[in-house]
Amino acid sequence: PLRLFRTLAVHSELASRMGAVGAGLLGHPKVAPREREIVIHRITARCGAEYEWGLHAEIFAKAVGLSDEQLIASVHGGVGDPSWCERDRLLVRLADEVHERADVSDDLWKLLAAEWTNDQLIELVVTAAWYRLIAVLVNVLRPELEPWAARFPAGQATDGSF
Repeated sequence: PLRLFRTLAVHSELASRMGAVGAGLLGHPKVAPREREIVIHRITARCGAEYEWGLHAEIFAKAVGLSDEQLIASVHGGVGDPSWCERDRLLVRLADEVHERADVSDDLWKLLAAEWTNDQLIELVVTAAWYRLIAVLVNVLRPELEPWAARFPAGQATDGSF
């Protein structure tokens, strides 16, 4: 089992409930896995949660079609990073606003609603909020990094932000 799961296992009841939410987001999505991963990579990077970012970079990124440039941008780039298309930029903005404000601005919500259905919008917000919680847990509980997982890429912002 992952080190985070072994850490959480000290509270088995809570861990089992958390596992169900995580499995639901990953295993039964209404949102395309690539879009889910953009949100997860961005929010975990913004929170400095290398443990969770690295798991998703190693396990999911290539399988869902994220490029090396997009992985770097999830950590060091801003909304305007050239590796993101316009639809991706909305997901980056969503993750950034949930991280910074625990809210989404009305103008962003209108743009999101033009691209995703109501059930997908809820899933995107839950994904951002859930992985912000996971980021807090790994930052506070400090499980050792998995030796096989990716690490944050070295680099600087590619669009002048951060």
